[in-house]
Amino acid sequence: MFLKKLYDRCVELARHKFSKPLLAFVSFIESFFFPVPPDLMIIPMVVAKREDYFKIFLIATFGSVLGGLFGYMLGVFFLDASMVIIEFYGYEEKVFEMQDKMSTKGGFLAWLGIMFLAGFTPLPFKVFTITSGVINYNLPVFFLICLFTRGLRFFLVAYLTSLFGQKFGEFIEKKGAIWFSIGGIFIVILAFVLYIIFT
Repeated sequence: MFLKKLYDRCVELARHKFSKPLLAFVSFIESFFFPVPPDLMIIPMVVAKREDYFKIFLIATFGSVLGGLFGYMLGVFFLDASMVIIEFYGYEEKVFEMQDKMSTKGGFLAWLGIMFLAGFTPLPFKVFTITSGVINYNLPVFFLICLFTRGLRFFLVAYLTSLFGQKFGEFIEKKGAIWFSIGGIFIVILAFVLYIIFT
């Protein structure tokens, strides 16, 4: 019930006269604790003003990447607070597993793939931004993967909404999680195959 109210509230914010700053704020906090994805604001905002789709995509991406960096810093400097969020989503065991594996090249690449999926699919992105700080993942690589995955996801949502309008919004609401997951897994597998071929 509480989560449904948050969803509805985010959709309402998309119609607010300050919807763009609010989108930046929601995108920012979603990257380290807020449970509602920015897509819920992006879609109605683009439906209302299709020519602004690129600006809306940039705002969501910028806010999300900054939020991701903030989540990373939480993991580095505020471990106790970070673990509260991680435990809330039920990922505490994964954190300790990854800490053990990060000393190996395989662990580094595995987390790279996980971060991509977290940024592009319905996995709780905030858990992985914070965990990246906890395990001291390479910060420049972290920044680039956040920028690429969140940018790709929000661009697709904004651009396709500008083309197909509310119909695409309804499709995303019903089937978006499945298709984003399939797309993300396909890209990770493709990247892994290319890595094997060229190394």
